[in-house]
Amino acid sequence: DHLRMTDYRSIPPLDAHAVLKRFQLRADKSLGQNFLQDSSALEKIARAAEIQGDDCVLEIGPGLGSLTRYLAASAQKVTAVELDPDLLAPLRAVLSPYQNVNVIHGDILKLNISEIIEQPDYLVAANIPYNITSAIIRHLLESTPKPRRVVLTIQKEVAERICAAPGDLSLLALSVQVYGRPSIAAKIPAGAFHP
Repeated sequence: DHLRMTDYRSIPPLDAHAVLKRFQLRADKSLGQNFLQDSSALEKIARAAEIQGDDCVLEIGPGLGSLTRYLAASAQKVTAVELDPDLLAPLRAVLSPYQNVNVIHGDILKLNISEIIEQPDYLVAANIPYNITSAIIRHLLESTPKPRRVVLTIQKEVAERICAAPGDLSLLALSVQVYGRPSIAAKIPAGAFHP
């Protein structure tokens, strides 16, 4: 039951700008859309998730599928929940080579996770919109079944607050630390995102 050292180098880079342009789309600021496209950052997230071959991974806000491809390369199944209907066509086009990805159009905050994830010991990996970070974390921690591990790309300040020492805990930090041990796996520079 060891971690497969997946070779992510075979995954081609994704040019978010070019994909958006091909589908005549723009990043939607109101949805907090920032597309992570840097290969080394994507690989860091996938490695931090410690995906094993029989794992089921829930991805929230797959966007254009840049991270989804890395998760699909390691996991048995990826369930990707995308809110923006405009992104479904480009997302499905990018993910067409991956047979183990199920794209669901919906709002993760309104979905009952037990209805979309059939495996209780699942993982979450996501580059989430910063404006709903707390709501997503709360939803995941209060859901049944609970994820075994959650790897989220969030703002540095929020991550630092979540990982704060006792005595300096915000409500979010406290709720996260009741369920598990938070840690910062990596820092991703702004240039890794489009826009």
